[in-house]
Amino acid sequence: MKFDGVWQTVAAYLKAIAELNSRAACEEIKSREAIPSWTALVEYVRREIQHETREQFRVLFLGRKNQLITDEIMGRGTIDHAPLYPREIARRALEIQCASLFLVHNHPSGDPKPSRADIDTTREIIDVLQPFDITVHDHLIVGAAGVVSFRSSGLN
Repeated sequence: MKFDGVWQTVAAYLKAIAELNSRAACEEIKSREAIPSWTALVEYVRREIQHETREQFRVLFLGRKNQLITDEIMGRGTIDHAPLYPREIARRALEIQCASLFLVHNHPSGDPKPSRADIDTTREIIDVLQPFDITVHDHLIVGAAGVVSFRSSGLN
């Protein structure tokens, strides 16, 4: 509605289309035996949190065959920080019997470059999960400028 000629009805239709698109992407990921591809995963996480105005930390919990068990928001925050507790991630992973996971969060600033705190937190989560034989496949940071993979960047 910030643009001339876009009325409430049109804005509602556009929001509904975005929501349906998001749900379809989620179903594609959830309906497969395993996450179908790196591209599908990146598209899914971008759709879900790229345009959030507050930082959000999500965990995609996976089963033995890398099928998505659940995608859960583990922390919501401000424009540059989301509180996160590694022990809560471990507790939830054990509770739902996950074998591995992806860490995902957004940078509302648009710049997906990892901060020192992002790197330290990722290391702490990996260390907490290691005794339970739960693998952290990657940590993805989503911003308007793209998605940064810790693994691809040599940070995992």
